[in-house]
Amino acid sequence: MRVPAGPAALAAPLLALPAALGVSALPGLHPTALALTVTLVLLGLVSLFILTGSLSLFQDPLYCVFVVFSFASAVDLLVALEEDGLIAGVTELFVREGDAHLRTSHGLLSCYWAGSVHYGLCLALAAAAGTRKNYRGLGLFWLGSMLMSALVFLLGNLVGKYSPELSPTFLLNVPYLLLLTWAGHRLFQRPRDLPQLSPEQIAEEQSKPLQRRPQDVLLILLLLLTAAFTFFRGLVVLDCPADSCFDYTYLREPYLRDPVGYPRVQMLIYLFYLLPFLLLAVLGLALPGCSWLPDCSLLCAGAVAQAQFAHVGSSLHPRTPFPYQTPDEALGFFLFSNALVALCPQLLALRCHRCPAFFLPRPRPGLARDKKYL
Repeated sequence: MRVPAGPAALAAPLLALPAALGVSALPGLHPTALALTVTLVLLGLVSLFILTGSLSLFQDPLYCVFVVFSFASAVDLLVALEEDGLIAGVTELFVREGDAHLRTSHGLLSCYWAGSVHYGLCLALAAAAGTRKNYRGLGLFWLGSMLMSALVFLLGNLVGKYSPELSPTFLLNVPYLLLLTWAGHRLFQRPRDLPQLSPEQIAEEQSKPLQRRPQDVLLILLLLLTAAFTFFRGLVVLDCPADSCFDYTYLREPYLRDPVGYPRVQMLIYLFYLLPFLLLAVLGLALPGCSWLPDCSLLCAGAVAQAQFAHVGSSLHPRTPFPYQTPDEALGFFLFSNALVALCPQLLALRCHRCPAFFLPRPRPGLARDKKYL
């Protein structure tokens, strides 16, 4: 019997609850044995699909990746629900022996994002892969979100105050990152879903000067404003001695001083990766034919959406120590500035994919007028 793509994708996350209960029933489990147990559970998922006749779905190997990550997302949701007291006795052993960093506010918010957004994206991507539909764009958004979540969490664990508590299960993150890297390579190799446009249509769109594109002008201004704010917060976490940086740290966003390490790592990633991308995006909106921008905008949109959800939520979460929580008098500015950072990449990705002609490669001269761009 061959299981359709949709039900087969749902089978893995439905096994998260019994798997978590089974592990929790072994109170004396060593962390190394816990890591081995998690590995065996994931191998069991693959065996399940083979035994149920779903092997034909593996013609696209990314289908298996999405199913495995949907299982991990369901486990993350169980962790968050138990840590917030909504359920009990499901993931206590995993958090205590495997990754105590999940008890932090950043860890909880990351788990909620994984259990909702990542879970939904994995199911949608698995269904698209199982039915041979194009999922490159959605996959790049998912990839950006997953990479940002993993990098901030792992680097924060290494440099933050909880680094002495790392257990052998931390090594499970190595194959996790390798699998994400391989999945990203496969996603970029997939063909783009380009519109069918004639060379004349492309040339007409790309011939418009910037002053005739008011939406692009507004988006450029938002990008520059976001870039300036990103640069400023990078200076703040680098302990710039300027009075403005000192005042911002203590009066506007004290969470940046939290010794857990996640906010500092987050702002440094913004400074060294997001800031250059924002400046390059301004160039891509000003000059036609920057075909790299649509893909990179999706990757950045997913990364920043996840990062801002975890950062803003952690700043307001009661598990964050009171001295590092956002003051009530600065809440309005804090929410507005972080909403700007979160929305700007989403608007850029929307612009790139609603009117893609401006970003397509310039048509070669001498093409026939009736030839379509494929």
